[in-house]
Amino acid sequence: MENKQSPIIMWFRRDLRLSDHPALSAAVRSGRPVIPLFILDDLAAALGAAPKWRLGLGLVAFAQSLRMASNRLILRRGDPLSVLQDLIVETGATSVYWSRAYDPDAIARDTRIKSALTKQGVEARSFAGHLLFEPWTVATKAGQPFRVFTPMWRAVQGREVAAPEAAPSVVPAPQKWPATENLEAWELGRSMNRGAAVVAPYVRSGEPSAFEVLHGFLDRISNYSEERNRLDTDGTSDLSEYLSLGEIGPRSVWHAVQRAAMTGTQGTDAFLRQLVWREFAYHLMFHTPHLLTENWKKEWDAFPWNKDASQPEVVAWQQGRTGVPAVDAGLRQMYVTGRMHNRARMIAASYLTKHLMTHWKIGMSWFADCLIDWDPAANAMGWQWVAGSGPDASPFFRIFNPQTQQEKFDPEGAYLKRWIAEGQATPSATALAYFEAVPRSWALDPASTYPEPVVDLTSGRARALAAYESRKSG
Repeated sequence: MENKQSPIIMWFRRDLRLSDHPALSAAVRSGRPVIPLFILDDLAAALGAAPKWRLGLGLVAFAQSLRMASNRLILRRGDPLSVLQDLIVETGATSVYWSRAYDPDAIARDTRIKSALTKQGVEARSFAGHLLFEPWTVATKAGQPFRVFTPMWRAVQGREVAAPEAAPSVVPAPQKWPATENLEAWELGRSMNRGAAVVAPYVRSGEPSAFEVLHGFLDRISNYSEERNRLDTDGTSDLSEYLSLGEIGPRSVWHAVQRAAMTGTQGTDAFLRQLVWREFAYHLMFHTPHLLTENWKKEWDAFPWNKDASQPEVVAWQQGRTGVPAVDAGLRQMYVTGRMHNRARMIAASYLTKHLMTHWKIGMSWFADCLIDWDPAANAMGWQWVAGSGPDASPFFRIFNPQTQQEKFDPEGAYLKRWIAEGQATPSATALAYFEAVPRSWALDPASTYPEPVVDLTSGRARALAAYESRKSG
C-alpha cells in the first residue's frame, strides 16, 4: 500500500512552470509532499553558450515561483539515474514524475531511467505537457506520421485541446529538505563571456514574464497576419524562448488565442497555424530523429555543400560581415538580443546554404550556440526546410534574395539601421552594442568600413542552381 507521506520527486527539465503542468498537477493532487528537482546532466551541460545561460536565468525565476508556492527547487548535478536513486534513499520518495521529452537522446535517457526505477519498485511516470498533441496521436488516414505540414494542420484544426490547469497556490513541501547545490557554482553563463551583459536587458525570464508577453501579444495579434514577416515592426509573439524552456505551456497559449478568436479578433488562425508548425517539428523529430543529424531527404547526401566552418566566407557569415545587409543585420540582432526575427533567420539560412553553398549543419550548430530560444526540433527543421533537404514541398531553387527580401519586409531600412552601425553618422545604440557583444578576438570596430559582399548575389544564386541541376542529373 502506498505511503501517503512518502514524497514524490518532481523532476523538472524543459518545463519550468507551475501552470498547465500535468505532471506537477498530478503530484499536487496526490496530497503527498513534492520535491522539485532539476538535474544538470550531460544533455543540459552540452547546451550552447546562449541557451545554457538562459537556462540559468530560467532556473532562478522558477525557484522564485516555487518559493511563492511554499516550496523550493533542489539542484543536483550528475548522471540522472544516480542522482534520482541517491535522492530516493535520502528522502524516502517512492515516486518520480516528469514531463516527456521527444528528442532521441532524452528518450533514451528517460527509457533507461524508467526501467531501472520500476525494477526497484519506484513509481516512474511520464506525462504530456510540452506539446499540444502527443506525436503518436496524429496520423494520416493510412496511419502514418504526417510528412507535409498543411495536411497535418487540417487534421488537428478541429481537435480538442485540453484546458490548462491553473498553477497550484501551494506545492506541498517535505518535512525535511534534501541538500541542494549552488546554481552560481554551475557557471551556466560562463561561455557567454561579456556577451551576457549585452543580452541581459533583452531577457525577462520566468512564467510570470511569459504570461505578460502573451497578453501583450494578444493586444496586437489582429495585425499578426500582415506584420509577422515585417522586419521593421513588432509583429511576432516573442514567445519562443518561453515555449522552449517550458516557462509557458502550449495549451495556455492555444486557449488564450482561442478566447481572443471568440471575441472576433483577427489574426488568430494565422498564429495558431504557427503554433502547430512547432508541433510539426516535434512530431518529425520524434518519428524521424535523423532530422537532427542527417539530411531528412537522403537524396541530399551527395549534394556538394561546403562542410568546413573555417572557410573565410563562413566566418564572415558568423560574424555578421558578409557585406549583405539583410543577412548581417539578422546575425547582429542575435548577438545583441539572443534572438533573431524569423524572417531574418530564413534570409540568413538561405544565404549560407545556397549563396555560400555551406552545409546546413554548420548554421544549425551556430544558432544552437547563439540563440536563447534554441529549440532542438525547430532549429533542425528550420535549417533543413530552408536548405531544401527537409520537409518542404518547394524545391531547392527557392532561393531567398536578401535584397528583395529587405525591400519587401524592411522598406524604409529601419531594421538595417537598428543593427548595422558602419556607414551611419550616428549609429543607434543597438547597432553599437553588437561590437560590445562579440568576442574581442574578432577585432571589430564600428568605425571600420562595411565589407563588400563575400559573394555576389547573382553569381551565388547561379552557382547554387548549377549544383542543384548537376545533382539531379548525376
